[in-house]
Amino acid sequence: MEKIRIGDNVRYLGYTKEQVNWGNNDTPYMLIVDRTYEVINVIRRSQHTKVQLKGVLGSFNSVHFQPID
Repeated sequence: MEKIRIGDNVRYLGYTKEQVNWGNNDTPYMLIVDRTYEVINVIRRSQHTKVQLKGVLGSFNSVHFQPID
């Protein structure tokens, strides 16, 4: 899996409750599947990574996203 970095554009893939609960992430209920978002912050933890998106409040599990070119 590619590492997500600040400034990357990512495609939102959707989520499961288990992915949200892992590491106390925010629920991305406001995001739209297949829409592209810009990463403004990356928070690396020992077991998972959280990302923050431009114009969206919250920190989300990086497994919800796929980096795009």
